[in-house]
Amino acid sequence: MSLILAATPLGNPGDASARLKQGIQAATIIAAEDSRRFHRLCADIEIVFTARVISFFEGNEEERTRELLEELSAGATVLVVSDAGMPTISDPGFRLMRDAIKAGVDVQVIPGPSAVTMAVALSGLPTDRFTFEGFPPRSGGARLATFEKLRFEERTMVFFEAPHRLGDSLEDAESVFGPDRKGAICREMTKRYEETIRGTLSELSHWADTHEVLGEITLVLAGADKDSAVLTAGDMVARVREFEAAGMDRKGAIASVAAEFGIAKRLVYAAVVDANKMTP
Repeated sequence: MSLILAATPLGNPGDASARLKQGIQAATIIAAEDSRRFHRLCADIEIVFTARVISFFEGNEEERTRELLEELSAGATVLVVSDAGMPTISDPGFRLMRDAIKAGVDVQVIPGPSAVTMAVALSGLPTDRFTFEGFPPRSGGARLATFEKLRFEERTMVFFEAPHRLGDSLEDAESVFGPDRKGAICREMTKRYEETIRGTLSELSHWADTHEVLGEITLVLAGADKDSAVLTAGDMVARVREFEAAGMDRKGAIASVAAEFGIAKRLVYAAVVDANKMTP
């Protein structure tokens, strides 16, 4: 009995490893996120298999996990594949892997293509330290809150995003991280229309607003400047007052401070309002 998580090509079938092909041929059960895409992959890589293929996606993951654990306990070799890349990385499989380990099942991983590491490499941003944040929340308020928590994250950040939400996500990212934060949109990696757009958040947001966004999207954002979190509310207020003393109106001063430090204008505004409340 063995549970195997296998990475599959992001798009180009030529990226299928020899171990993946062997794993498909040796399995007795194949749990596929989309069985039709799996059969198409096997046709593309010219692999014939005898395993029983079952669907294994977010909607039935809990039920299928119980079923597959029973099959494993009966001696099955179960291969888990997602539509592209590594199962469990924003795809089904985590619960099955966790429970199989707990049950003492032999578990293996067949490594291979990864949208996360490929996007980091394509972005041209620092690769020595990075963090994968999955999909941002769908609602604007929750998405902004998520970005706020990451405002001072110094590591390169990687997100997955649906094409129809990319513009909204970039707009929110720009408002939190500032218009000059560097980033990259990696689209349709390894596929025919692969494209990487690099620039500031302002430039990326403009691109998303002026182009039809299609395909699989991975978004990479630069981390914050080192020690940027040490900026205090007092620092913001003092800098606003310097601009005001030089003749700038308050609105312009707040905007200038936000741009200077790469932070959202509302954070500077809130600091000024709080400081005025404390002034007798």
